[in-house]
Amino acid sequence: MSGHSKWATTKHKKAGIDAKRGKLFAKLIKNIEVAARTGGGDPAGNPTLFDAIQKAKKSSVPNDNIDRAVKRGAGLEAGGVDYQTITYEGYAAGGVAVLVECLTDNKNRSAMEVRTAMTRNGGSMADPGSVSYLFSRKGVIVVPKSDTVDEDTVLMAVLDAGAEEVRDQGDGFEVVCEPTDLVAVRTALQDAGIDYDSADVGFVPSVSVELDEEAAGKVFRLIDALEDCDDVQNVFANYDVSDEVLERI
Repeated sequence: MSGHSKWATTKHKKAGIDAKRGKLFAKLIKNIEVAARTGGGDPAGNPTLFDAIQKAKKSSVPNDNIDRAVKRGAGLEAGGVDYQTITYEGYAAGGVAVLVECLTDNKNRSAMEVRTAMTRNGGSMADPGSVSYLFSRKGVIVVPKSDTVDEDTVLMAVLDAGAEEVRDQGDGFEVVCEPTDLVAVRTALQDAGIDYDSADVGFVPSVSVELDEEAAGKVFRLIDALEDCDDVQNVFANYDVSDEVLERI
């Protein structure tokens, strides 16, 4: 998971200066719409919407776009789409297990996009349940490092709120908890004056596959191709990559 997080962080830094920025915005907006439709348009009473808005703001999505997405999702403005969540399973190079989360209004289109990205980049689709057992649904909060924020500071802030683990990811920390404790842990960080980059419920692998440079390159290309698909919101994979390999790539 650590290699996964570092690669994701590197790509998010790039996203601000390349063409993927537009796709990132679209995915964040879609998340806001779905959260507002599911739990209502008031962020104070809808933690999922609150976190979706925070994530969009941290990625510099304009406030007007965020407001319109909330209104569309809550039914206050025309143009909302009824998105469905679908998860696809597959394998990447080196036997790495891959879970692909989509938000879509067209299942056939999503399935074709994901299958095409897989087959063109050395991956293969798997039957439902084939790899999902290797992952657990968890709350994951990403906290950036600073002069005033170290591992002990984060640990002390979240220990009593239900956090299971704090992982050092190089330039930040990953706080892992049960999905039901995500709001409590995020609130504990806020109360302690600690900023966070994102707070999401996602899939954390129970076992990881260590990758060499060649396999890592193939896995990263596959993940990039999947994330380029318009309907794909998140890609989770059970690989680990050493800092040395990551630097060479």
